[in-house]
Amino acid sequence: MKTTRIHLLLAATALAGLGAFAAAPAAAQGMQSEHMSGARPSHSGAKMEGSMHGGMMEHTKMVGGAPMYPSKNIIQNAMNSKDHTTLVAAVKAAGLVDTLEGAGPFTVLAPTNEAFARLPKGTVETLLKPENKEKLAQILTYHVIPGRLTEADLKADIKKGGGKAELKTAEGDPLTFSESKGHIWVTDGKGDRAEVTIGNVMQSNGVIHVINRVLLPS
Repeated sequence: MKTTRIHLLLAATALAGLGAFAAAPAAAQGMQSEHMSGARPSHSGAKMEGSMHGGMMEHTKMVGGAPMYPSKNIIQNAMNSKDHTTLVAAVKAAGLVDTLEGAGPFTVLAPTNEAFARLPKGTVETLLKPENKEKLAQILTYHVIPGRLTEADLKADIKKGGGKAELKTAEGDPLTFSESKGHIWVTDGKGDRAEVTIGNVMQSNGVIHVINRVLLPS
């Protein structure tokens, strides 16, 4: 009887050890999954936003339902934004893809699909025609400023200019920047104003500021 009890105790101990051994890899895998997801809890318990790309953690901004990776260029990121399909189509039609994939740096004011939809009916379709490639390129390069200008840079220029900053675009004509209640506004050559709705979307070859209106030179 005593021998039987000893055998039972040994069997129970062995089973407990096997259970702990089997649970260890699952726990380790869970820890690894949490680490790889980029969702790390802060001291307050909230999760820090980040995305994995190329095996490295990047701080990203969401634009058009997609993360914008600072390690990717302007074209690579813009193509993933559901809010900028019209802009991407226009850039392709104007033959500016290679330019905006270049080293830059560029500051791009990126109108959303809704911004293009605010143009008079038929305008976008007309501009996308091959015979209007030069005109389209003129409008698009009016949304590009040489250099990497963050919101802080723009606000500093506005303050230096006494409330306004006039910056020359790649097209050649200037845009006027101003600030109101912490928001940056851009006035085009026709006097129409666009608001920067998402700023400081960092790129490997510059920065994107999302705007809610298409800008037109005078």
